[in-house]
Amino acid sequence: MSALTLAVRDSSTMLRRNLLHARRYPSLTLNLLLTPIMMLLLFVYIFGDVMSAGIGGGGADRADYIAYIVPGILLMTIGGTVVGTAVSVSNDMTEGIIARFRAMAIHRGAVLVGHVVSSVLQSVMSVLLVGAVGVAIGFRSTDATALEWLAAFGLLALFATALTWIAVGMGLISPNAEAASNNALPMILLPLLSSAFIPVDSMPGWFQPFAEYQPFTPAIETLRGLLLGSEIGHNGWLAVAWCVGLTVLGYFWSISKFSDDPK
Repeated sequence: MSALTLAVRDSSTMLRRNLLHARRYPSLTLNLLLTPIMMLLLFVYIFGDVMSAGIGGGGADRADYIAYIVPGILLMTIGGTVVGTAVSVSNDMTEGIIARFRAMAIHRGAVLVGHVVSSVLQSVMSVLLVGAVGVAIGFRSTDATALEWLAAFGLLALFATALTWIAVGMGLISPNAEAASNNALPMILLPLLSSAFIPVDSMPGWFQPFAEYQPFTPAIETLRGLLLGSEIGHNGWLAVAWCVGLTVLGYFWSISKFSDDPK
């Protein structure tokens, strides 16, 4: 059996293990998933009329704001879901199971790959659920072609992969699950400092460069362009660059920390 075949087999085993954990202990996933759903409902039904005045030159209504906010909430859902990955990785590293795995004849990277693939699958399912809530309250994308829908789905999967590798690294450096949750908190806070809820040009001038070029804003604007037909501009390649860069950084960071761990 080749090394690649062994790696795929062991990674598949670790993937099943993580999916079983997620099924048996769904409370963390549900808690993280409820946050973006509550944010969506809060901003649409409580703040929607007021917030819509800040988009479209002040002539937008609640329906326009639903269309504006849903892409940002979808990216926020991914950010929240990967927090659970950081906690799961930290638990593995502190509860002794990794030492058992290292004593077995399994591929060293299979443990991390199992976490990453499991997290990406959970992120995609969470996005579909939140998207369904968005459709239920009025979100529509009537002008998007099948190719644009496919590109939007690919962007969401790529973004989930990038954030997952960063979350894995955060879990590896955390001494316990509580620290992992705190270390991964920027994944939830950054969408609040992006164009998810209001346009960047309505923010204070000194803050606009950060809001415009941080990872979430280009991805959100690209998603809006694909689903709603707005101008994508430089945001498309910037979103892909952020995704690739974060994936590479998170991968090598995670591999390095996992290899150096003495446990």
